[in-house]
Amino acid sequence: MRDVVSNGTAAFRRDGAELRAECTSFLGTVVEDAGADGVVVELDGGVESSAVATVAVEALGPERVYGLVLPSSKLGSRSAQDAEAIAAALGIETDTVHLQPLLMCFGDTVPEHTDLHGDPIVRAHLVARLRMAITYLAAEARNRLVVGSVTRTEFLLGSTTRHGDRAADLFPLGGLYSTEVEALGDDLELPSFVTETPPLVGQYPGETAKYGIDAPPETVDAVLYGLVEDGWTAERISRELDIDREIVDRIARHRRETARDRREPPMGPVGEAASD
Repeated sequence: MRDVVSNGTAAFRRDGAELRAECTSFLGTVVEDAGADGVVVELDGGVESSAVATVAVEALGPERVYGLVLPSSKLGSRSAQDAEAIAAALGIETDTVHLQPLLMCFGDTVPEHTDLHGDPIVRAHLVARLRMAITYLAAEARNRLVVGSVTRTEFLLGSTTRHGDRAADLFPLGGLYSTEVEALGDDLELPSFVTETPPLVGQYPGETAKYGIDAPPETVDAVLYGLVEDGWTAERISRELDIDREIVDRIARHRRETARDRREPPMGPVGEAASD
């Protein structure tokens, strides 16, 4: 449970040790209940995937954690190197698979009207889905579960790809805002090259801000909490939290625009006997 400060706004959880224990217990329980031999983690060199891999090693041991590093271009080479360094520090088996040849094959195979080079968003979604396809291929070959690294912040913003990074068997960070993941990372003592190196911002090529929103992550979290958990209006959030109204409106508009992508697919009517 999150504490609430006197003005009614969320005081994000800062006890990294408590978060660490909860995430570790959650991951271990899910894997054991599933009868799986371990987990597969896609490592991108960022705080989230590094935290998930570290928690997985603590819960299961390094021999039951397998890492995949899946760069898609030269722009991701720095992140890939960081991911490989994390894997080496954790002592887990890891493979690096470059997706560029696969993307070139797709470009030569898909229908002519599908331009993988003209729309960066289409390409980014394809890359995310290729990564997840490879991750699940490895997981099924090893009787393992796929562990996702998406946070509550990303879920609420829709800063994910359906059947891409949003496809996994469990999300240890799925209930944590990015502010709380930062506290978890501090307690895990993630290397400085992960926590201090500026991330490759934006979900898509050309974006210049994390989540595509030009605001500090802690501000994004505070606004999201007000909108979703407290049910406050944009006006009240701006007033109570002293956040520029334009920023609040921008985040609220982003959530509205991604509503379709955040919804689970509708299910048709079924009989009672077939509903389980």
